[in-house]
Amino acid sequence: MSTALALRSTDSGELLSRYINETHRYPVLAANDEFMLAKAWTEHGDVKAAHALVTSHLRLVVKIASGYRGYGLPLTDLVAEGNLGLMTAVKKFEPDRGFRLSTYAMWWIKASIQDYILRSWSLVKIGTTAAQKKLFFSLGRLKRKLGELGSGDLLPENVTRIANDLEVGESDVVTMNRRLSGPVASLNAPIASEGDSEWQDLLADERPTVEDTLVERGEAGRRSALLRAAMDVLNERERDILTSRRLSEKPLTLEDLAVRYGVSRERIRQIEERAFAKVAKQTLQLAAAA
Repeated sequence: MSTALALRSTDSGELLSRYINETHRYPVLAANDEFMLAKAWTEHGDVKAAHALVTSHLRLVVKIASGYRGYGLPLTDLVAEGNLGLMTAVKKFEPDRGFRLSTYAMWWIKASIQDYILRSWSLVKIGTTAAQKKLFFSLGRLKRKLGELGSGDLLPENVTRIANDLEVGESDVVTMNRRLSGPVASLNAPIASEGDSEWQDLLADERPTVEDTLVERGEAGRRSALLRAAMDVLNERERDILTSRRLSEKPLTLEDLAVRYGVSRERIRQIEERAFAKVAKQTLQLAAAA
């Protein structure tokens, strides 16, 4: 893996595209495979197993990091920090607890990225308590929800609503809003005297990012390829019934297929369920072997 973990250089679209494509070389692990790898790592220190656990979750880091692009920091830096959180999660993961690594790693990835953002925002003295962090990362979202799009003080009723939602004091909401807004007359004004970042860079863009689109496109293509390959385990009748019932824009009814094959509706339902189970099992096996 050449760039998957050492990504902190430039935020060029070419680098990001190459990196995202590389993360998709590593398959998503089936639950049993993930468990066995985690046991090999935690009980025997198997480095190859740890590597497999990390690489299979790199695309999760990209997805989470993309959600923090509104803070004026390079996405490559956010992903790099998220990868550090992912590696911490793998190190501390306890497979016997019964949950998936992705569920556990998500919190470490977010924590690592958020800590990096807070460290980078030295311009604004944000506080380090849990409540202040929550306020920092949630204020913009709640302001947009309430229609507060300006940079001035919040309406008193909205201050109360945000304070209640986040369980913080109203004075904390007012202070944080003023720190984040600042005396900025234009969205094109620079955040600091040095650097190219502007205040408009901190506005969250609700549209899908290029990275989101690439991630989704790559994942959709992979799922489609797996499904096509997995369908090979079906005979002609099973393939036709499953496609007609679950993979068509206008699915046929059990009655339609019962007439086509001269059997009962219940028989069609049984064939459909059996075919679905066979494809699901084959998909998991193919994904694990990829």
